[in-house]
Amino acid sequence: MPGIELASPGSDVTIFGLFMQANLIVKLVMLGLLAASVWCWAVIIDKLVSYGNARRAIRKFEKMFWSGQSLEELYHKLDDHRVSGMSAIFIAAMREWKKSFEKGARSPTGLQMRIDRAMNVALARETDRMEARLGFLATVGSAAPFVGLFGTVIGIMTSFQSIAASRNTSLAVVAPGIAEALLATAIGLLAAIPAVIAYNKLSGDVNKISTQLESFADEFSGILSRQIDERLTVRQRKS
Repeated sequence: MPGIELASPGSDVTIFGLFMQANLIVKLVMLGLLAASVWCWAVIIDKLVSYGNARRAIRKFEKMFWSGQSLEELYHKLDDHRVSGMSAIFIAAMREWKKSFEKGARSPTGLQMRIDRAMNVALARETDRMEARLGFLATVGSAAPFVGLFGTVIGIMTSFQSIAASRNTSLAVVAPGIAEALLATAIGLLAAIPAVIAYNKLSGDVNKISTQLESFADEFSGILSRQIDERLTVRQRKS
């Protein structure tokens, strides 16, 4: 294992100084943890903005949905736009509804099953999209402290080897080398703590939004079920 020179009593004990004096392996560990921390914050900010937009889009769609306009009008208003969340579930159901009636669907049970399946697929896609990159936060939150500890162990081993070689156990000489090693653990915790807190918070947000989408899908399924029965009844009377 490559050694490091024993720190002198006048060694730089600032964070940057400790980093520059550290072993190459420890430096790589610190840089990796810092990069992971920066990426975690990028994911956190992106998800906070994304979930905020999703909640506003849900409120906007619900206002339109319950405004009294017909389902056909709302469908044509949304169909040409890029939709997500509750709107995507609505569009998926309406597309299946229109395709089935255009092809002369006669079984209300089969039509209802196809509509429910279309909404479930749209719901799964929306949930997957919201959960994207949350796994990275979980990984950093669980692994970063151990990666930092690995850097600390390597740093302490190297420091002890240098201490043994120089036969100087003065605290002023030993302390900087130990501080360099412990810096890796500190950076690991710096990356892990926000990642764990953010993961728990964002996972809760995903669950709340998913619950809203599931509730809408169930409610809309009931609305379409009644309309299917009415349309098929009218068609049977005419035939």
